[in-house]
Amino acid sequence: MSYALRLSTGEQARYRFMAEQARGAEAPEWAAAGIGPGARLADIGCGPGAMLRVLAEAVGPTGAAHGVDQDADAVAAATEAVDGLGHASARGGSATDSDLRLGSYDVVVCRHVLAHNGGREAAIVRHLAALARPGGAVLLVDADAVASRIFPDDPDLADLTQRYHGLHRAKGNDLDVGIKLGWLLERAGLALTAFRSTSAMLRMPPGLRPPSWAARDAMVAAGLADADDLTRWERAFERVDQLAQRPWLHLVTFIAVGHRPT
Repeated sequence: MSYALRLSTGEQARYRFMAEQARGAEAPEWAAAGIGPGARLADIGCGPGAMLRVLAEAVGPTGAAHGVDQDADAVAAATEAVDGLGHASARGGSATDSDLRLGSYDVVVCRHVLAHNGGREAAIVRHLAALARPGGAVLLVDADAVASRIFPDDPDLADLTQRYHGLHRAKGNDLDVGIKLGWLLERAGLALTAFRSTSAMLRMPPGLRPPSWAARDAMVAAGLADADDLTRWERAFERVDQLAQRPWLHLVTFIAVGHRPT
């Protein structure tokens, strides 16, 4: 995956926060896809492994959870995240060529990856479909980055968000890919069995940083920010961290499940 996100301690904390939220919020889709004890599962674009750990716990020791990511640092972090779980592992690989055995997985999961791979969405979903066994499922999750926001927002952080969106557009990424998940699954030859959007309101924990902050180095490299901007944004986060009344996170997410015909 061509992520622009720095895998800092704060960014890994955000991944763990998202993984724990997903465990409950996506329970109907997990059940529809067959994520449960004994399932053989692949997590494509597993990142630092927070979700891989949760999925491995869901399938249990009688199942298997294999994570794949193109970023070597993410694979190292994911390997550490599943340490002690003999049925879980992480390895390097591409979302279009994972080098996993085709047609061998009960469930293939791909979360928050398609929005980072502009122009390759259809090719990625075709590969996911090929990894699923006949009757197996592909579960896709992606956020609507434009609709998700913080309230009350800080003007400096609103500026950070807009520049982050500009970085995605400059890379050809699709910030609205979530609404297309069902179409992508059907285009890959799968039978669409679940497709919905969720809107969650969550209190923003102190110290939590959004993906836009993790992408700051990439924005500087692209000429979309400079050192003064980074200082201004960091001070804005420090202001928000000191608020006694925590801001609200409004997160909009699309979830889709497709089954491979038997």
